[in-house]
Amino acid sequence: MTEQNPLIVFTPSGKRGRFARGTPVLQAARALGVDIDSVCGGRAICGRCQITVGEGEFAKHGISSATTHVSGVTQVEQRYDKLRGLAAGRRLSCQTQILGDLVIDVPPESQVHKQVVRKEADTRVIELDPATHLYYIEVEEPDMHKPSSDLERVYMALKDQWGVENVTCDLSIIADLQKTLRKGEWKITCAVYSRAPGGGNRLAAIWPGFHDSLFGLAIDVGSTTIAAHLTNLSTGEVVSSAGLMNPQIRFGEDLMSRVSYVMMNPGGEKEMTTAIRTALQQLAEEVATRANRPLTDILEVVLVGNPVMHHLFLGVDPTELGGAPFALATGLPLTFPAREMEFKLNPGAWAYVLPCIAGHVGADAAGVVLSEAPHTQDEYMLCVDVGTNAEIVLGSKARLLACSSPTGPAFEGAQISSGQRAAPGAIERIRINPETLEPRFKVIGSDLWSDEPGFEEAIASTGVTGICGSGIIEAIAEMYLAGIISQDGLIDGALAAQSPRIEPYKRTFNYVIRTPREDGNEPLIRITQNDVRAIQMAKAALYAGVRLLMDKLNIDHVDKIRLAGAFGSHIDMKYAMVLGLIPDCDLARVQSAGNAAGTGARIALLNKKGRDEIENVVRRIEKIETAVEPKFQQHFVEAMALPHKTADFVNLKKVVTLPPLKTVVVSDEDGGGRRRRRG
Repeated sequence: MTEQNPLIVFTPSGKRGRFARGTPVLQAARALGVDIDSVCGGRAICGRCQITVGEGEFAKHGISSATTHVSGVTQVEQRYDKLRGLAAGRRLSCQTQILGDLVIDVPPESQVHKQVVRKEADTRVIELDPATHLYYIEVEEPDMHKPSSDLERVYMALKDQWGVENVTCDLSIIADLQKTLRKGEWKITCAVYSRAPGGGNRLAAIWPGFHDSLFGLAIDVGSTTIAAHLTNLSTGEVVSSAGLMNPQIRFGEDLMSRVSYVMMNPGGEKEMTTAIRTALQQLAEEVATRANRPLTDILEVVLVGNPVMHHLFLGVDPTELGGAPFALATGLPLTFPAREMEFKLNPGAWAYVLPCIAGHVGADAAGVVLSEAPHTQDEYMLCVDVGTNAEIVLGSKARLLACSSPTGPAFEGAQISSGQRAAPGAIERIRINPETLEPRFKVIGSDLWSDEPGFEEAIASTGVTGICGSGIIEAIAEMYLAGIISQDGLIDGALAAQSPRIEPYKRTFNYVIRTPREDGNEPLIRITQNDVRAIQMAKAALYAGVRLLMDKLNIDHVDKIRLAGAFGSHIDMKYAMVLGLIPDCDLARVQSAGNAAGTGARIALLNKKGRDEIENVVRRIEKIETAVEPKFQQHFVEAMALPHKTADFVNLKKVVTLPPLKTVVVSDEDGGGRRRRRG
């Protein structure tokens, strides 16, 4: 009776098969389609094909496995262990031969399509499958009897050793090819990009010998800040991140002012394109320096941004986005050589820009959708990226709608009397005692509250300089909960008799949070009636946009809410709901999504299927234009009240006691008579 070949079982995949004794484990894995990584093609150079040999009885698999069922550690493995290190119990599968029945575990870091777990709560796992891969090949040397070019033999080696076919390349690769081959003694590493326009594979870069360093950039180009993440395309790890203020701010603080600059200054769009591209290169150099990596190791760039930023970094005049019908030059996904955007990275680097959704719902919103995946939900999920223009997506796997709403810059501290951007010294948290109307607050740069011992010493270097977006939200919500302002947003001047914090100002009143220090080096920080109005206008615009989408879906509630962007990261969700910034929802299901647009860019960078996914999803998102919807104004007016004029915030009332309606006495316009408004 012929003895059976040894049985090998791979975990966690569960794939199994019988192979002849002496078969390398890597060869068996490939034959079974097991997900195991290798750049060097089994030459024991890259060390990515590490495995662990199971020891003992595995009843589940009906197999007895032992380390004696494989060949001994080779000199090649010993050399690798000495140079780069092998964890205890690990073997290189290309060097390990099958001698008996085996259970072989492939650890996550040895899997080609390894999963990158996102740290945020309630989020998805990214499967690692980038568009660019490295392949180490040994190329046949020229032979008088086999006439063929060096490039042909490189293509043949890629096909024979890795199964990579339909390869093309740029002239720059051909120019360097012969020197690279001879320097590497006919052994080279190729970077192959698999999503080049027109299909097929593009030979993007070559190195002599073995090269195992491949990185990509995920960039979120915001109107205020730009964030870049240098990511290892082999492991999914973000190795360094950096951000800087968008230099276009000098042309205008908000998007429409920048469009106006272009309209009024011929060639203004070229100035802004130059400014943003210079900043992007600066960021690329900064993250590469921090990670101690050469720019030539960066082979991919993925970008997201709102429609105006999108057009400007692409070098497109954004004038048409300044007025109805807000036509995009293109909202399609774009793939092109990174050098076309003046990136100085690896000359063969490719850039990918996510699709835009509509005229004012951009590639950044598409990034949020890819990150938070409302299109996979059974329940209704609301995703909001809060900025000077709020981008809103609402729906489920059945149907998705999107719109934008003009919130203005108030949430970022602009156009607020004591407002400022989030920086050391800015008030970011505030609580108001409803009995005494006295405030206590925290500022960026200190963990102490203002009524705690040591607070003044802790902030001595910065002082209290103003109030940022999250602080403004909390201040107005706390003023409402303390009865300082009515449901209609009016500051109650009658309380001036109760507290000096309520001070008259022209025909209205202010609420004073902090008076200047004795040295006079601090500003007076207060909330004015105009500040309250500015926040009411902004939050009403946002809520009205959400309500409009709810009408279109014929729903009266949302099940989950994700607030994206820097603003969403720092705001207290309870106060956002007290203010009426977002609709009523179970607060446990209202979460910050962080920089979800940037995370979406990173998903697209690490997983080429993610690009297919978002391109398909964007095609079926229904775009709603708030400017032409007759009910938008009605929703806006009702949403001016705190938290809302007619909506019943059932979930909010479970955790917060909302104040009763109150009467506020207001001076008439000539200062003589008085009229009464119900709050």
